[in-house]
Amino acid sequence: MAHQAQGASAASTAGPSHHPDVDWRAAASSPEFEELTRRRRSFVIPVLGFVFVWYFGFIALAGYAPDFMGERLVEGFTVGYALALSQFVMTWFLGWLYLRKADTVFDPLAKRAAERALEGGELRAGPAAHGGPGPAAHGDPATGSPEVRP
Repeated sequence: MAHQAQGASAASTAGPSHHPDVDWRAAASSPEFEELTRRRRSFVIPVLGFVFVWYFGFIALAGYAPDFMGERLVEGFTVGYALALSQFVMTWFLGWLYLRKADTVFDPLAKRAAERALEGGELRAGPAAHGGPGPAAHGDPATGSPEVRP
C-alpha cells in the first residue's frame, strides 16, 4: 500500500513528461504565470534585502561596535543578545508572512496558471485525441508514426 502511494506521488511530480500535451513555453509566457512570478519576485526580493541588511548589520555591529553591542539592557542581557535573538524572531515572522502571502496570493495565481496551461494543452491536443494529428504532432518520415513534441 505504501508503495502505491509512493508511486502515485512520483507520477504527480513527473514534470513535463506528466502532461506531454501541454505547451510548456506557452504556459510559462501566459499572463497568469507572468503575474505569479512578478508578484512573488516583488515580495521575495525586498524581504531578502531586508534579511541581508539585518543579518550582516548584526555582524558589522558585532565587529565594529563592540561597546554598543556590550551595553546592558537588563542585568546580563546586552544589546548584542537582543539583536541575536531578534534574528530568530525575524526568521519566524518572515516565514509566517510568506506562508500567509502564499495562501492568499501565490497559490491562487499558481492554480489559475496551471488551469490555463492544462486548458491550452487540452485544446492543442484536441484533434489528435480524435485520430488526426494535432498542431503539436509531427510525422516521422522513416516510420510514418506521429511524434508528439512538447
